[in-house]
This record gives sequence, structure tokens and C-alpha cells, in this order.
Amino acid sequence: MNRLALILGVILLSLCWNATARSADPESPPNIVLILVDDLGWMDLSCQGSDYFRTPNIDALADDGIRFTNAYAACAVCSPTRSAVMTGRYPARVGVTDWIRARFQRGGIGTPEQNPTEFLGGPNRKLLCPPNPYWMEHEEVTIAELLAPLGYASCHVGKWHLGDPEWYPTHQGFDVNVAGCDLGQPPSYFAPYTHQRYHFDGQLEPRKEGEFLTHREADEAAKFIRDHKDQPFFLNYCPYAVHTPIQAIEEVAKKYEREGKTPINAKYAALVESVDNAVGTIIGELEELGLTDRTLVIFTSDNGGLMGPTNNAPLRSGKGYAYEGGIRVPMIMKWPGVIPAKTTSDEPVMSIDLLPTIAAATGATIPSDRTIDGESLLPLVQSGGEEALAERVLTWHFPHYRHAPGPYSIIRSGDWKLIRWDEGPVELYNLDEDLGETKNLSDDFPEIRVELNAKLDAELTAQGAKIPVPNPNYR
Repeated sequence: MNRLALILGVILLSLCWNATARSADPESPPNIVLILVDDLGWMDLSCQGSDYFRTPNIDALADDGIRFTNAYAACAVCSPTRSAVMTGRYPARVGVTDWIRARFQRGGIGTPEQNPTEFLGGPNRKLLCPPNPYWMEHEEVTIAELLAPLGYASCHVGKWHLGDPEWYPTHQGFDVNVAGCDLGQPPSYFAPYTHQRYHFDGQLEPRKEGEFLTHREADEAAKFIRDHKDQPFFLNYCPYAVHTPIQAIEEVAKKYEREGKTPINAKYAALVESVDNAVGTIIGELEELGLTDRTLVIFTSDNGGLMGPTNNAPLRSGKGYAYEGGIRVPMIMKWPGVIPAKTTSDEPVMSIDLLPTIAAATGATIPSDRTIDGESLLPLVQSGGEEALAERVLTWHFPHYRHAPGPYSIIRSGDWKLIRWDEGPVELYNLDEDLGETKNLSDDFPEIRVELNAKLDAELTAQGAKIPVPNPNYR
């Protein structure tokens, strides 16, 4: 038994050394496949505990790697999170704090010469709120721009939603762009992908009548992998699914019809299945080309699930809201030989951590002329979730009117989460004891409330966050 233990120990040390060496080897940098799903809720996968959704390919991804149970989007809506993913910076620091309005949603003003700066608010609002930009500024450094000096080919497929044509992916470091434009949702999930008010701006031409968008996006992703199999590549696969309009292939949706579920629920589940199919296509292409062991795959969502089409229970609320249902998302990472299989981590992590993690995995140099808010998760995932991150807080800032009681900011520190409404009460929850955020403990633990309030102020100040101000014209 002692000899067996010694042998096992040597094997384990060898594996650990090999994982560390491979992750830092400049001669064979890993390919990066980042899958950012639109509006996918925390409970919308069977590996997350759902008995309704069928996601075998995503489940296999989790089985082959690490699944995070405390992963967060950087915002409860899409564009801010997408800016955070691309830059490793908080949305408040980037300046994108709400979803970006496409050109067709601006009342005919088109593309202005610069982003708006004037605070906004009608006489029925107590506060004037900072304007959201129409694009993420070129000065921000994206993952694609980070990897370009290392010889990476880069491709964006699907939803971009970070600006007008001059800010499309190919103007932000990507070599190839498929369907990435200023739209926050698809015109249709069925070819020819048209709507009477908006379209893909020539970024995706249909191949045949009736083809399904998610499957087409997956084919484009697989083609990019094939075309660049002999060099390191970065695939930013961002399906428009499962965002509205809730459309689905009829025979797939029928599989999800059952008592207690609406037709919209069934179509939504079919949309989730289409994303799972796409993941299967991408992973299958990597396997066929012998690239699996040389590829870091990251899977996550840009915000919580939309209430109605899905149900985020046991989390409270959903997309757009400050509660866990709006910001907690699935996150999975796979890198054979580096990330141990069948592992989980309850470490709180966020969208801002993806750029530093990719930089650490590839050997890319993080810009030194700006603050990067995220941290590399590589040591954590290499240890199978055993090695904790340094103690830190996570923050969210949404200085806009969306849901009552209005603009809000959030801080999470350990198990404590504080929500500060600019026009309402302060809410304090212990997420370890109350995941559903059912009991506000603000009055029960005033010292924690005061401490987190002060930390939140300090964080927002450091980020240069724009704060709503009193409206002098309020009536």
C-alpha cells in the first residue's frame, strides 16, 4: 500500500507540473473558445439542477472541467456585461452601464459625433441619470487586441451589441465578424433573418430559406476553427439565443410541452437546446481536428434569465433586477490536462475575470496603463477549485431607471450582499443562509450595513462611476 501511495503521489505531482507547464508554454499557446450566451438563466441547464432543460453537450463540458456555482454577470442586462468580458473592467469604469440602443431605437438621430454626456430625466423622476453611450470607446483594449501580438486569429460570431458600425468587432481587434452588429436581439431566428424595422446590417447572408440562426452561427464557428486549425485562434461565440423573440423549431418545442409549462416555456427550452446543439458542434469540431487538449473553453451567460420564458428559482427575480436571478449565471471552464475534470467551485467569480484568465493562459500582456478589475482564475481552476482567490469584494452599478424603486448599486463581500437603491431602502442578505433573498437583514446587522455601504462608496469612487443627481425640475 505504501509503494502504491508513492506511485500515485509521483503521478499526481507529474500531472500538476504538466498542467502548470502547459499553461505557461509560449511555444504552444492554447486556443481560446469563449461561449457567451444571451439571457441564459442560472437554472437553465440540467447540470445546474434542472429537470426540464436538456443540455447533454453543455453537461459534458461541465463533466470534463470545472463548474462555478457562484458565478456572476457584471450587470443584470447585456451590453455592460459584454464590455466587461471584453475588457476585464467593471461596466462603471468602461462607462457602459445599460444596454446600448441600436440606431433604429434612437428616433432617427443616427450616429452622433460623440457619446452623450448630459444627464437625463423628466419631471416625473427625482433623479437625473447619466446617459448610456451608443458604443464602447475604441480606447478600450479587447481580448482580441490582447491576443493579436501573439499571432492569434480572432473571430466573433453572433451578438456584439457594443456599438455602431465603426465599433463593430473588426474595429475592435477581430479578424472575422459574423452577424455582430448594433442589435441586441435577432430580427428573426429563421432565415432570411429579416424584420420590418431592423436587420443584421449585411453581417449575415442567409444560405437557405428557413435555416435556424443558432445552427447557422455554430456552422460559422466550426468553419473558423477548421480554417485556422494550424495557428492559435480566439473564437468569441455569442449566440443571439436565448434572447427574445422566443422562436423555435416546432418539432423541437413539442418535446418540451407538458403540464404546467406554457407554449413560450416550450419554445424557450427549444432555444436552449439549440445552444446545446451549437456547443456540441463546436466541441465536435475541436475533437475531430485533434485540438481538444490545446483549447481552453469558457462557457457563461451575459445576465440572468428573463422571467416568463424561464424561471430562475430558487433565485429571486430575473434579468434586469438587482437580485440573484438577474446577475447570477452559469460558468464552466474546460482545458484537459490543466483543469481537473468533474470539479466545482463556490468561489464568487465574475465576467471581469475572463480577460485576466485568458491572458494568464496564453501569456498575453495585460495593459499597464489602465486598471483591470478582474483576476486570473487560472490558479483556482488548475487546483480543481481548491485554491481560493485573494479576499475581494464584487460590485455592480446600474444608475438608470428600469424597475422600482429605481437606480441601484450592489456589493458582495463573502456571503453578504448589500443592495442600495438610490430612491429606496438598503437591503442586506446573507446568501449562504438565504439564497432566495427573502429576509432583509439590514436592521438586524447595522454594523455590516454601514461597513458594506462604505466599501461600496469607495469602490464606485475608484471606478469613476457616474452617480445619479437630484433633478431640479422634479414635480
